[in-house]
Amino acid sequence: MKNQTSSSNGTSGKLRIVVLGGTGLIGTKVVSNLRLLGHEVIPASPSLGINAVTGEGLQEALVGTQVVVDVSNSPSFEDKAVMEFFESSNRNLAAAEVAAGVKHHVALSVVGTERLLASGYFRAKMVQETMIKASPIPYTIVRATQFFEFVGSIAQAATSGETVRLSTALMQPIFSGDVAQAVAEAAVAEPLNGTFDLAGPEAKPITEIVQAYLQAHQDARTVIADDAAGYFGTPVNDQSLTPGANPHLGTTSFADWLSRTAPGR
Repeated sequence: MKNQTSSSNGTSGKLRIVVLGGTGLIGTKVVSNLRLLGHEVIPASPSLGINAVTGEGLQEALVGTQVVVDVSNSPSFEDKAVMEFFESSNRNLAAAEVAAGVKHHVALSVVGTERLLASGYFRAKMVQETMIKASPIPYTIVRATQFFEFVGSIAQAATSGETVRLSTALMQPIFSGDVAQAVAEAAVAEPLNGTFDLAGPEAKPITEIVQAYLQAHQDARTVIADDAAGYFGTPVNDQSLTPGANPHLGTTSFADWLSRTAPGR
């Protein structure tokens, strides 16, 4: 992934960019990357007085803004709550962007969203994508696979006692830093008015990925292959959690990330 230097308004000048979810795992890295490129970047989150769900501070934050990057996520994954989060935040964002004359909306979504609609979370993400496409604001949707940083959560959700029951379906996770780089590059490029998939450099069975994570953390839990286990309870196959044709690929391997982050490594 190469850095983009041309801006979304066709110039190479300094942009004002608001990053929703700018204090989170991906958002803090996006903010840092964009500032290194010389742009004026405003991190936005409820803790900073800018709340897309309620609209608080949103219109004021967007004054003079050319690009809005949305990497925010629902604090609750309960079906009704997550749907309300994405519907409300995207409705308020679209209205505020139109009023402010925003030129480009960049959103982070999830690879395989349309293949995982048995999950309330993915139904809500599909609604988010649909609302973005229906808005008059030019857009780019970056669909990423699961982050390395959440492999531990996958293990925890599938744990019963000392066993971790997981599907053998393929997954192609990615380092959060590679996601943030791709999102930042999209923010300063021309709008795609489309979507691209973003994934890590290699696909492996979920069981194998989680086993490597547990071993690196000296975790004695036993991984058991069970294709009925699904992914957070949602049925999956080898296409569910892997990108489509011609994806953008991150450069950091899961093994390299583990070697840097596991305790005592």
